[in-house]
Amino acid sequence: MTSREIVVDIIPPDEPVLSAPLAPSFDYTRSTGPVLGAFFTGLREGRLVGTRDSRGAVHLPPVEFDPHTHEALTEFVEVGSGTGIEGVVVVWTWVPEPADVAPLDSPFAWALVRFDGADTAILLPLAADGPGSVSSGMRVRLLWSAERTGTIHDIACVVPADAAGDTGSGDDELAQSSGDEAVSMLVTPIGLSVTHTASPAESEFLRAIVQGRMLGRRRSNGPEVYVPPRDYCPSDGVAMGEYVEVSDVGTVTTFGIVNVPFAGQEIKPPYVTAYILLDGSDVPIQHLVLGCEASEVRMGMRVRAIWTPEADRPASMKAITHFEPTGDPDADPDSYAHHL
Repeated sequence: MTSREIVVDIIPPDEPVLSAPLAPSFDYTRSTGPVLGAFFTGLREGRLVGTRDSRGAVHLPPVEFDPHTHEALTEFVEVGSGTGIEGVVVVWTWVPEPADVAPLDSPFAWALVRFDGADTAILLPLAADGPGSVSSGMRVRLLWSAERTGTIHDIACVVPADAAGDTGSGDDELAQSSGDEAVSMLVTPIGLSVTHTASPAESEFLRAIVQGRMLGRRRSNGPEVYVPPRDYCPSDGVAMGEYVEVSDVGTVTTFGIVNVPFAGQEIKPPYVTAYILLDGSDVPIQHLVLGCEASEVRMGMRVRAIWTPEADRPASMKAITHFEPTGDPDADPDSYAHHL
């Protein structure tokens, strides 16, 4: 073996490796400010609103600062309103297989469209029969969504200007919008769907936690026990050694008090999230500490796991609902100081 070769001996697990779908998500919330607020309010009302810079160019979408002088822009320009708004495709790309989050269900094009009266282009979906019916320079017509709330989705799509019929609110009369006040805040859902495959060691940990046991693993090159267990030691890359069952009682090594509410929060603030060093482990885990006032939690406090009822226990850290104080005397700082 040369010095550049690395040999890793991987032993197949005795039992199937666990996997599960995960869908992390959150609502991204931002204020619009006066310029973007005017743009989104205009969309809700069926109007395209841009800004004019110091050289007379009209920007759509609007920009907040002049690209030449860098001064704040305050002159708004209505590029178009109602039905029959048209423009020109600058560039485009075809989407043969729309994803679940795509604005249209059937194949479509993403196109930069410069509307009549504007000097810049805006990215919008273009509904067309196929890539052969799309070209740079083609004339397109805007279709509004049937229900408008003050977001970019108030524009359903654009279609070839000579296309018969429509898929939006109709050419004869623009549908009413919802809301009267100016748009000052936007909430955009952000999400990701993935399938997480647990490593062999993580799978062993998850099987144990369903049984109400906390499982760790000892290093091959040292006495330290890692919880949750690893397949390979993070300090030297060597395969870990034996599995070790540790206690569900431990010591708070450090903690934080959550005082600020946020979307999706399951516990009313204030509450504590802490790093807890379980007896028999050398690596703390993070979990909630409840069962007492947040102000009473302290470094060195002894706590024990409160388990979900066995019949409802999931293969995740939610198998433990939280930790609570045991009422025992605080641990000696020397017993956990090197784990901070």
